Amino acid sequence: MAAPLKRCLVRRRDGRQQHGVAASCLRELREKASGILALDKAREPITLVLAEDGTIVDDEDYFLCLPSNTKFVALAKNEKWSSKSLDSGTAWLSESVDEVDSGAEKWKQLARRLKDDLSNIILMSEEDLQVLIDVPRSDLAEELAQSQTKIQVLQDTLQQVLDRREEERQSRQLLELYLEALKNEDSILSKVAASETVPRKEMDVVDTGTSSTGTSAKTSLSDQILAALKEKSAPELCLDSQDLELVLKEDTEALASALRWEKQKAEALQQACDQELSKRLQQVQTLHSLRSTSKGKKTLPWGDWLSSKRKK
Repeated sequence: MAAPLKRCLVRRRDGRQQHGVAASCLRELREKASGILALDKAREPITLVLAEDGTIVDDEDYFLCLPSNTKFVALAKNEKWSSKSLDSGTAWLSESVDEVDSGAEKWKQLARRLKDDLSNIILMSEEDLQVLIDVPRSDLAEELAQSQTKIQVLQDTLQQVLDRREEERQSRQLLELYLEALKNEDSILSKVAASETVPRKEMDVVDTGTSSTGTSAKTSLSDQILAALKEKSAPELCLDSQDLELVLKEDTEALASALRWEKQKAEALQQACDQELSKRLQQVQTLHSLRSTSKGKKTLPWGDWLSSKRKK
């Protein structure tokens, strides 16, 4: 039985004109998008990303989970997604301060994103949260055109989010220590058992457990991201969503080589990044769903929204 067709909207990276496409699978959508957008064969294959936040869609199951009329941006070969062409309130996720035309300070850029949509708090990195918490209340109130009382509530909410992530990091550290202790205990017990059964001559041959792949693979991650991965105990909580995606796309062996880690540790890091990114995306989807169901109703004032967040 043929799969049902899904209605989609596609456009080029720098184009504003959207084209309606009906496709039953991701492969069919790529083929039709290439034809409709008149892409040169030499510039194929194309990459489809969500127009909302630049998420790369390369999994058939994920495509099937997307709602009808989802907006896609088609990127030709060697093209990269740009936040400047976004039409969503989450455009700031992939936008660095250096790329912003305005010369304002970083905290002002972050404050303006919050002014557009307070739910962006969920998607901020720990560094961004701390920047807004450290801003003088009077300055932030002036920038957001709010009273200092509401700004205090806002900064308290930001601190709560930051504290929750710190608790998650500490919990993970305790779990890692516990698992490491179990691993060491199992290793000691296995060695004791081996010493009782293996002849002395065979025991002299010790497996160091270290191996070198001799790989010359290089990572494309920036020095800033690599530094965060090395220095932070739970780096997935410190990186923004775009950096998490970059870590997931990176080759595991190249990542392990760049960090001078074992491959298993690099794989665990990528799994943690995947889980954190999935959690953030799920939170965003939940917020969008709540907005959709409450469409037409009066929007909560800033104070009411923040107060409701603090009660949870």
